[in-house]
Amino acid sequence: MFEFMMSDEQKKLREEVRDLVRWVPRQMILDMDQDKIQFPKEFLREAGRRNLFGCRYPKQWGGREMDWVSTCMVMEEIGTLGYIFACIFGVGAELVCDAIMLHGTDEQKEKYVKPLLRGDIFAAECLTEPRGGSDFFGTTTTAEDKGDHFRINGQKRFIVGAEGADFFLVYAKTDPDAEPHKALTCFIVDRGPGVSVDYIYGLMGSRGGGAGRVVFKDVSVPKENIIGQLNNAYAVFNTMMIPERLGTAAMTIGAVRPALDVATGYTTRRKAFGSAIAQFQGVSFQIAEAAMLLDAARSFVFTTAKAVDAGLPAKATRRMVSETKKFVTESCQKVVHNAMQVMGGIGYTTVFPVERIARDIRLASIWTGSNEVMSTIIAHEWYKEYFGRKSRGDERDYENDAAEAFAEGEKIYE
Repeated sequence: MFEFMMSDEQKKLREEVRDLVRWVPRQMILDMDQDKIQFPKEFLREAGRRNLFGCRYPKQWGGREMDWVSTCMVMEEIGTLGYIFACIFGVGAELVCDAIMLHGTDEQKEKYVKPLLRGDIFAAECLTEPRGGSDFFGTTTTAEDKGDHFRINGQKRFIVGAEGADFFLVYAKTDPDAEPHKALTCFIVDRGPGVSVDYIYGLMGSRGGGAGRVVFKDVSVPKENIIGQLNNAYAVFNTMMIPERLGTAAMTIGAVRPALDVATGYTTRRKAFGSAIAQFQGVSFQIAEAAMLLDAARSFVFTTAKAVDAGLPAKATRRMVSETKKFVTESCQKVVHNAMQVMGGIGYTTVFPVERIARDIRLASIWTGSNEVMSTIIAHEWYKEYFGRKSRGDERDYENDAAEAFAEGEKIYE
């Protein structure tokens, strides 16, 4: 986050996060990328010990009572370790925590949030299924009412933390006859009998997060583990879109910062035709574009975080969050492209970390809602806003400000 926009408290927190980043052993990063570490519990425990999880939550439950701007700053800094570090940092102690904090009971917060923020236990969100990712309402996992508990059957895939989580946030169909918005319920499901990880994915990048397919077979879940209301998972899902997509945007910035940093340093040392290649416009202009895109991305994240902090309902910030996720992830992929391009062939090798960052960051525009879904939301919300403004008639009619605006027979639409 921009330093001149940060309070002293936020700057102090940033230094705490950077201290954690410095603490992480180089070998941990390398071992995760090689899948020698399937889930970095040691890292998460250390983050919890330092009280760096969930900084925007009340102190009563283990947070620091800060805001979304602070959270985005934390996610950016964690992201500099590697995209997967921010993924596993955010999925449990930000995303899953948000669902319980916003919709759960005090008993659930005591049992799950407190130890999660301390780094004593770990969590994962289970939304995507083999037959549907973006089609949230196409969920086929079922939860059958058995009186004092529900019996869950089904499977979820691409679950970050499948290998390491102690409990799962699971969306399941509880009323197959209801309309889609009223058919699903959100549950806390502890790892136990009937819960298994049937497959760990071999990923192109962002490795070491234990991403797998989780299968639920006749899993007994007590009714007190419902998050929110029965058949009202849609309300939970809606609020989850802020931490999922805004958090993704913030951590993507952090994940590509090292690529620009490494490339910038390289261009000042690498010489060609008797000069450092930073002297050539074909090189320096690509560095300039990357720096500009990072600043623009950070501005987008900051503005949207401020909007959320202002208390606007999720419905009102829907377009902003979607725009932020799409713009930031695509801009950051261009940042990494430029970094590798100015480094040439050596940037494509494992001598520098840019190739790993390029592999990792490809996930950013796919997960937490693909960027095509973001475009659909943006278009829908923009047209809705446009027609709302037109119906109110509170703006000038700009269409008439043309010399031939009223030319007869020229404005034909069908």
